Amino acid sequence: MTSRRDEERERESRRILDRMRQEGESGGVSFLARTAQSVHDHVTAADADRSDRIEYWGTRIGRTIGLLAVVIVLAWFLSYLQTRG
Repeated sequence: MTSRRDEERERESRRILDRMRQEGESGGVSFLARTAQSVHDHVTAADADRSDRIEYWGTRIGRTIGLLAVVIVLAWFLSYLQTRG
């Protein structure tokens, strides 16, 4: 006979394996598409409290400025590398 503890372990193991299989399939969405969606959700403050308008818009504005700063620094760095090479 199997003990209750063994049954619980087996149930937990099956749950973990099912979750890993679901995450691995990803519904045909590529890594790039998932990453782009993640960046979009981050910049548009999908995780911010929408009931607090100041927090929501402040988060969106701050994250957009941060993204623009990264793009500008990256462009500057690439142009620097081109002129050096």
